[in-house]
Amino acid sequence: MSDDLRDLSKRKLNFFQTMKAVLWGLFGVRRGSGYQDDISRLNPVHLILGGIIATVVFIILLVMVARWAITSLT
Repeated sequence: MSDDLRDLSKRKLNFFQTMKAVLWGLFGVRRGSGYQDDISRLNPVHLILGGIIATVVFIILLVMVARWAITSLT
């Protein structure tokens, strides 16, 4: 692992704070100052894991809503 990546992975935000930033990103609403603050403190490893988790949860929710809609219409 390179020194740059090692330094980035030691950033201060914990995983739940990173998930909050990921969810704001998925929602699409974020203040510029909050965005800049998060970017300077986000741990890239947490960011990647958070993005994968949020995507999987979103897909599961879509499937559940689609199944509910199909069963309620038939």
